[in-house]
Amino acid sequence: MVANLRQFADINVLASQANWDWPGALRDIFRPRGVNLLVAENTNDIVNVLRHRQISMTIVDTDCEQADLWTLKIIRMEQPLMPCILLASRVTGAMLEKALQLDAFSVIDKPVDMNILKDQLNRLFVKRYGSHIFSV
Repeated sequence: MVANLRQFADINVLASQANWDWPGALRDIFRPRGVNLLVAENTNDIVNVLRHRQISMTIVDTDCEQADLWTLKIIRMEQPLMPCILLASRVTGAMLEKALQLDAFSVIDKPVDMNILKDQLNRLFVKRYGSHIFSV
C-alpha cells in the first residue's frame, strides 16, 4: 500500500545514535531535500519520538544495540508498519532471517556506502510514499 507523504507536515526520519559521525553524514543527504533528521540516543528516545512525532521511516545501527535487533522489535511494537533500514558491520544469515521476520526494508553493510543508502532511501520512498524525493 502506498501511503501519501503529504499526510506529514514535515518529512521526518528517525535514526538511532551510532558510534561514528552518522548524523553528519545523514544530514548531508537529507538537508538539501528538506528532510528532517531526528537522532535518538537510546531505545527510550526512539519510543518517545515515535509516540509524539510523525515519522516517515527509521534507520537503525544494529552495532549499537545490546540484543539482537532489539530496537527494531521495539519499533514494531510501537509502529508495526514503520519502514526501517538496518545497518550492520557483521551481517549474518541469522540476522537477515530476523530482519525479514521483522519486515525490515533492507540491511546495509557497514561501512555504509552512501550511494547504496541513497538508492535504498529512493526505493523505500517510491514504494511506500510514491515520492521521488531521494531520486535527485
